[in-house]
Amino acid sequence: MKQHIRILCVALACLLLLPLASCHGKQEQSGFVLPEAFDTSREYEITFWAKNDTNSRQTEIYRRAIEEFEALYPNITVTLRLYNDYGKIYNDVITNISTQTTPNVCITYPDHIATYLTGSNTVVPLTELMRNESYGLGGKDVRFDAPTAEEIIPKFLEECRIGKDYYAMPFMRSTEACYVNRDYVEALGFALPDVLTWDFIWEVSEAAMEKNADGTFKVNGQKVLIPCIYKSTDNMMIQMLRQKGAGYSNERGEIGIFNDVTEELLYTISDQVGKGTFSTFKISSYPGNFFNAGQCIFAIDSTAGSTWIGSEAPLSDIAEESIVRFETAVRPIPQFDPAHPTMISQGPSVCVFNKEDPQEVLASWLFLQYLLTDGIQIDYSATEGYVPVTSKAQTSERYQTYLSRKGEDGDEHYAVKIDAVNLLLSNMENTFVTPVFNGSTSLRNAAGELIEKVAKSTRRKETVDDAYMEKLYNDVTSLYKLDTVGGMATEEERMPLPPESVALLAGLGGIWTLMIAYAVISRCRSRAKKKK
Repeated sequence: MKQHIRILCVALACLLLLPLASCHGKQEQSGFVLPEAFDTSREYEITFWAKNDTNSRQTEIYRRAIEEFEALYPNITVTLRLYNDYGKIYNDVITNISTQTTPNVCITYPDHIATYLTGSNTVVPLTELMRNESYGLGGKDVRFDAPTAEEIIPKFLEECRIGKDYYAMPFMRSTEACYVNRDYVEALGFALPDVLTWDFIWEVSEAAMEKNADGTFKVNGQKVLIPCIYKSTDNMMIQMLRQKGAGYSNERGEIGIFNDVTEELLYTISDQVGKGTFSTFKISSYPGNFFNAGQCIFAIDSTAGSTWIGSEAPLSDIAEESIVRFETAVRPIPQFDPAHPTMISQGPSVCVFNKEDPQEVLASWLFLQYLLTDGIQIDYSATEGYVPVTSKAQTSERYQTYLSRKGEDGDEHYAVKIDAVNLLLSNMENTFVTPVFNGSTSLRNAAGELIEKVAKSTRRKETVDDAYMEKLYNDVTSLYKLDTVGGMATEEERMPLPPESVALLAGLGGIWTLMIAYAVISRCRSRAKKKK
């Protein structure tokens, strides 16, 4: 028996040693090692996935950035692929990770990157790369005037940190704003404050529901009026909870959204939906369209969406004859404590995907840096209500001149757009970001789903009570698999087990099973002999 056990132990040792050699080799290939110098004798083709809506000027800026960059680096060719939705970029990246056909450079969100990182070595960590003397931000061997690491707005840069590393660079930043029909608010007998409260929103909205004898609303003379429409209900719930100091999640991925404050907020929202004062984009459509037609008083949307909102909006989506003329005021999102305004910071970031060839990755990193140069930052921010992500661009004479020309025209200097930009510039210290972890995208979607489901149920005249809330929490948890979202993964935990490790674990299980079975059989035989 001892001889057999000895043989099994030797087999176990051999099994342990074999994958260690292969795992060691895999570790040497993992991550990204910056080459000592960029090899300009070779040709590189890199792909850039970006997002724009119907704003052709953004596409022109992307193409110009590529053209200018290729003139500086003739051996690099950049191919642009455009999407009209960040969700589609996310889905395509996830699909392409398995086939190792991810883009080289991609505009995305940190929440999405956290999911990309569940694949092995998918996204390049930028912490050390960005400070490299030669090719880091503003490095001496970079062929253009790139910003330094210190010139990227620290608060924006911090949004790109996942765990201990930066996995992206901020590209543009925005927040949310409440676009207000000042004429209607004053016609209802209210003075518009500098900082709105939710109580003020509901009070004005309820007053606006008064109708004429013919069924039209008194405030606008139309048969349609939804006083308050929120574009992004996930942001709505997240910001409300933050303003209330209530739970949402922490950096370890521990979920705290299902609390008494959330339930209280949902009851209030249900009440307002029942009164006809509140709706959402998913239920009623884009708030800017209702707003421009005089059918909405408070349209809450991104500052980046400001070019679509207001009587003179250059990108308005409705027919000219449907537009109602009024004064548009831009205010921070409604608050619970106006003395301490709190709002979300959001906007696209740019990441670099890892490839077998480190020279190709370096070429991608150089292109990413070009997107952060003043010319691209300022011109892109002027297309919508975005803010450049570098202090270098923000403090430049050109950008300050752009801001000072508010209202000179209805396009580049559209007053509502520049008001929206100034709102963020003056409130950067009042902004926050949500924790990023594998599963944070699902949690964000769940936050909005809570509001959407309550709103739809209320419109259907369903009973919204404690039993409803309990079922709602369970349904949303199941829908977004929130019960499987764990803590913040470490670098090692994010990496899926390599095949060698899977084989090792399977082999260990098999050997221990054999050893236990052999011991049991031997003991039974020994007892049988003793009985004889």
